[in-house]
Amino acid sequence: MSDPGNYAGSADRSLGQLVASATAELSALVHDEIALAKAEVRQDVKRGVIGSVAFIVTGVLLLFAIPVLSFAAAYGIHNLGLGLAWSFLIVGGAFILLGILLALFGYAKIKKVKPPEKSIASAKQTAAVLQGVKPHPRPEIAADAILPVGGSTRADRALETAPVQDKASAVARSST
Repeated sequence: MSDPGNYAGSADRSLGQLVASATAELSALVHDEIALAKAEVRQDVKRGVIGSVAFIVTGVLLLFAIPVLSFAAAYGIHNLGLGLAWSFLIVGGAFILLGILLALFGYAKIKKVKPPEKSIASAKQTAAVLQGVKPHPRPEIAADAILPVGGSTRADRALETAPVQDKASAVARSST
């Protein structure tokens, strides 16, 4: 049969096992919150890149395409019988309208970028829970307990004479 103290639901777990379990769970919680924040930021960066690309395309269209295509379109309209000045005005207005539409599209994409709300809410909840936790008071150690007396310290002798239930509780006691 298995030892009832070795499974997670046991009521007879030692202090060391409880501390080790709490530390592992807190570490897992922090890692999960970091992973959530990374996923949210990655999604927002993707939206931001799409919006930025739209602005870049707008700039390229306005910078390179307008002069070349304006002349071609204006002369094409002029060949239909409209005056040359009116032909250039129509073409210029069409390219400006196209640029404005692309800028609005890019602005709409960038406006959707938000802070990582789930991560912030989770971190606030974790902080609220951890604020209520008070550390266990440590006993004060006198200076003569630290200084060696007869080859070992009083603290070492106290640990040697204390009954040890398992390695986890010994580690928990030695780290406090």
